[in-house]
Amino acid sequence: MDMQQAGERAEEILDGTMAAIRPPVKWERDNPSQLACDNGLNRPIGATSVYRGRTILTVVSERRRGELLELVQRYWKQQGFGDFETDSDAHMPQIRATSADGLVVILDVGDIGNVYFTAGFSCAKDSEMTYPSGTPGLPWGVTKADGIPRKYSAHWSETAPH
Repeated sequence: MDMQQAGERAEEILDGTMAAIRPPVKWERDNPSQLACDNGLNRPIGATSVYRGRTILTVVSERRRGELLELVQRYWKQQGFGDFETDSDAHMPQIRATSADGLVVILDVGDIGNVYFTAGFSCAKDSEMTYPSGTPGLPWGVTKADGIPRKYSAHWSETAPH
């Protein structure tokens, strides 16, 4: 797989994940990143790790967090992901999974309750890459916001007990 294919595949699973979250949440793209792979002696090998991300801008209350994590894990399983690793930390949980083609997806909850996703491939063959419209961090992209959730949802931001 080359870098373009890796980026497209990562975007595809992230877009699908965002669409699977119901009720929907507000989100933004994160700056894409890539890191040259080397032979252990800091010499490039003609391959680059490619990562894409999303940040949820909707406030997800601590009470609703488990529901969101379960929904995302269920979607990823339906998409063929396996090798799930779950950190059930009550304050900052994480889910990590891998697809048969080597795509790694991660859902992280930050220390302020911010929820973000990363998807990527290790050491894709070097190639030119294009990015979706609105990708931050590029000369023609949008300015990246601070990633702090400030949008409210009657469902996801709800904190009152039933």
